[in-house]
Amino acid sequence: MTIYFVQAFIYLVAAVIAVPLAKKLGLGSVLGYLIAGVVIGPITGIVGQETVTIQHFAEFGVVMMLFLVGLELEPKMLWQMRNRLLGLGGLQVVITTAVTAGIALILKQPWTVALAIGLVFSLSSTAIVLQTFNEKGLSKTEGSKNAFSVLLMQDIAVIPMLAFIPMLALPELVDAAQHAKSAAEHHEELSLVAGLPTWAYALAILGSISGVIILGHFLSRPLFHYVASSGLREIFVATALLLVVGIAALMSLVGLSPALGTFLAGVVLANSEFRHELESNIEPFKGLLLGLFFITVGAGINFAILSENMLLIITLTLSVMLIKASVLWLLAVIFKIKNSDRWLFSLSLAQAGEFGFVLLSFTMQNNVIPDPIASLLQLVVALSMFLTPLLFIVFEKVILPRYQAKSNQGEYDTIDEEGCVIIAGIGRFGQIVNRLLVANGVKTIVLDHEAGQVENLRKVNVKSYFGDATRPDLLHTAGIEHARLLVIAIDNKEEAKELTHYVKKNFPQVKVLARAFDKGHSYELKAAGADYTVNETYHSALELSGEAMTSLGFHPFAVEHKKTTFAQTESSASELLFDKWKHGSEGERFDLDYRKLFIELEESIKQAMAVDRADKHSSDERGWTPPPKGYESKFEE
Repeated sequence: MTIYFVQAFIYLVAAVIAVPLAKKLGLGSVLGYLIAGVVIGPITGIVGQETVTIQHFAEFGVVMMLFLVGLELEPKMLWQMRNRLLGLGGLQVVITTAVTAGIALILKQPWTVALAIGLVFSLSSTAIVLQTFNEKGLSKTEGSKNAFSVLLMQDIAVIPMLAFIPMLALPELVDAAQHAKSAAEHHEELSLVAGLPTWAYALAILGSISGVIILGHFLSRPLFHYVASSGLREIFVATALLLVVGIAALMSLVGLSPALGTFLAGVVLANSEFRHELESNIEPFKGLLLGLFFITVGAGINFAILSENMLLIITLTLSVMLIKASVLWLLAVIFKIKNSDRWLFSLSLAQAGEFGFVLLSFTMQNNVIPDPIASLLQLVVALSMFLTPLLFIVFEKVILPRYQAKSNQGEYDTIDEEGCVIIAGIGRFGQIVNRLLVANGVKTIVLDHEAGQVENLRKVNVKSYFGDATRPDLLHTAGIEHARLLVIAIDNKEEAKELTHYVKKNFPQVKVLARAFDKGHSYELKAAGADYTVNETYHSALELSGEAMTSLGFHPFAVEHKKTTFAQTESSASELLFDKWKHGSEGERFDLDYRKLFIELEESIKQAMAVDRADKHSSDERGWTPPPKGYESKFEE
């Protein structure tokens, strides 16, 4: 028993040290796990042969991953993505498999082995690519959206691959495996279909798949309602594991891939009201087991093979990545993915993926690829994943600046009109500002540096221009000299501050209204000259807190009064806080005096909340003075 505790401690220590470090270096968690495995395995020799046994257990994380993939794939969403999924994603899998298999045939591999190799290298790393997109802020680009479609198709394609690979088994490897099994006197695995005729075996498979779909659709909801009524979270977690483990066991008993059954179950439950609860319960187990799986992969890398075949492995790795990038580039041209998005799409998916390890392990278990070749290819998969961060660095540091430079030379939209209000940034915040102003006859000029966002708005008849509002020449074209207001709603804090400073310095007559991310950013914008700032979450939080009070039984009139009092009290204190912040030194602006003022503000808010002014309404609480006739005409010019 002690040895298991020691081994668990070693694996956990390796993960805890390596993964956060890898993420900070921009390498991603998967590479962190691989590096951790390499360190405790081949380099230091802390772990040994037990990694193979642990790897078989950890592969269940892949089964859980496919269950979660299925949960995300609502039939309706799949239908909407059908063109990209089947066209872009399907062609990528088929063409890459065919090209890679063809090269393997040229290298005198049997056609079954060549086809299996093609399937292995047709897949890319979902974990690395999606995480890197998020870390580098590339998730909203057209390149990343198309890459996601391909990754999704690859994840789906794993299912038929796992079902198909056993049919490629080499007779000589099967005979050798059976002989070794008999010699070792291994126990027979449990099976419900052993010895059945072909027609009965086919019926058993169809029955199992149909059972998963039907029972999952009709019986899962009553089961989850029954379990949820107990109010015990741990029982719901146990039920989620019961579902995944039970379906995996059923698929194994009829000779199918456990991943196939859990994937189907996930799709069936994608529309269930318990979907998010299932995801939150399964996700930690999936993450830990997948992490353990990647560690065992790294620990299992044979450095002896790597040193003996260094040139061959590097050549194969670079060849695979070049083939995949070329196929992706061709598809990007066909599907009209342009400019830097084409490079991002091609480079981001050029590596082999984590499912490559799964398929290689699966091919060895099913006697499809000989162990020596599989061990060699495992190193190719790992090395291609290690090189992926370099591809993103090349894109970010070399390719993207070139396209940005071209954009700066005149690829932005030509602004052919002027308005009294210029809105910089048309994201979720800027859109609301623009809609209210336009609805009231105010002429606006909308600028945004995301071409995709501008195009989407044009589809719903919202006129906007592709351009970087922080560029002085573009502001001049937009008519900043004659504008009355500039609304700053861009996502970059520093750029918002610099734009505020530039406009107030060169066009002091223009009133600047800026969206701030937080109180500190609001102070920075004010210091730069902004006439008015608002924290992006302030009013929505105020509205929600008011609704919370109403739901708790407070009278609606009292709630509105208290909201107004809160806002007025904070507004009156904001200048004091800003003044204290402004006179603080850099790095000490939230010093003891500032914090003391803030605490006093909180106390004054509490005191104001205790005052009842129900019998002394101010004029602004009773109503508004009607505006003079024709006052709106000045906005229509």
